[in-house]
Amino acid sequence: QVQLVESGGGLVQPGGSLRLSCAASGSFSGIATMGWYRQAPGKQRELVATITSGEVTNYIDSVKGRFTISRDNAKNTVYLQMNSLKPDDTAVYYCYGNIQRGDLRSFNTFWGQGTQVTVSS
Repeated sequence: QVQLVESGGGLVQPGGSLRLSCAASGSFSGIATMGWYRQAPGKQRELVATITSGEVTNYIDSVKGRFTISRDNAKNTVYLQMNSLKPDDTAVYYCYGNIQRGDLRSFNTFWGQGTQVTVSS
């Protein structure tokens, strides 16, 4: 069993910052790419940021220069540092990880439970 537990969401004013965390726990032997999706009401889900096992990062254009994705392999945790937040960043943020279980060869995608980020005056 593998679980990803998210934390760090909340309400923040425009221009503020939040740091999201997502920690993997359970039985697994490796974690490849990890990342963050977000889903805003009435809008399409979008992939916000990814980070590979080699720490190569990618971002959607709308967050470049404002968000930073990172990972701590010793803690099996991926982070999303969000600065200069805008109202359009308001969404439920979901982390994911491509994870290899100890008893299997292939990787499967696991998802966090989601955390609400609200940017409002």
